[in-house]
Amino acid sequence: MSLPSVLAVHAHPDDESLFSGGVLARHAAAGARTAVVTATWVKGSHRAAELARALEILGVGAPRLLGYADARVPESAPGRPRFLDASLDEAVGAVVGHIRAVRPQVVIAPDPYGGMTGHPDHVHAHRVTALAVRAAGLPRLFPEAGEPWQPSALYLATHPRSAAEEVGRSLGRPGTPTDAFYVSDDSWITTTVDVAPWLPQKLAAILAHRSEVERGAAPGRIAALPPEIQHQVLSTEWYIRQDLAPRGAADTSLSA
Repeated sequence: MSLPSVLAVHAHPDDESLFSGGVLARHAAAGARTAVVTATWVKGSHRAAELARALEILGVGAPRLLGYADARVPESAPGRPRFLDASLDEAVGAVVGHIRAVRPQVVIAPDPYGGMTGHPDHVHAHRVTALAVRAAGLPRLFPEAGEPWQPSALYLATHPRSAAEEVGRSLGRPGTPTDAFYVSDDSWITTTVDVAPWLPQKLAAILAHRSEVERGAAPGRIAALPPEIQHQVLSTEWYIRQDLAPRGAADTSLSA
């Protein structure tokens, strides 16, 4: 089975594994071209090293870092602006450059809410990527970023409302009510992917973010779950597909 090439754009190291690790591992294992762009943290930092290990586990190549600072961790990129504060044109142009270099059929990004937590960096990753996937195909926009390339579809990684209670109870911080999570209406979901066969890789990639495990962030809460609960909350990935070009002969479905 031929699977489409994929470029995932996420805000932080570990988002790639948490939001889309199963799909990335699945496509890489099938021989599809895969890559990940991460907006924050810089080469030489401990989280960039953890990201490199996670991507190695998923089989998707070396990190592609935009080098901005995390909104809440200024030391993630000393001397660089926060991702939220950087010039929008600059950030969009940087993502356009990666799209044109990788030439993916499919781009993955966070949903408009920024995932269940609503983290502002996640929301901004959605905003920047939504602009970049359109600009990448237009020759008069960002000509310095390479030859134009139009991806066929943008897939927004999300969680449906019907899964919020189960996922939120397992992955949310203790005491957080499930109605505080940012989720999509079930009717918005276009693509549900069973990634159970690639769950060992996805889980190993999540746990490769050791500093996040140690500080009790989402990877740490996942590490503490019994295997059966890990399977329940991580073996399905949900997406909202947005077509960017007319559907042609090539299959660009993540659920093929």
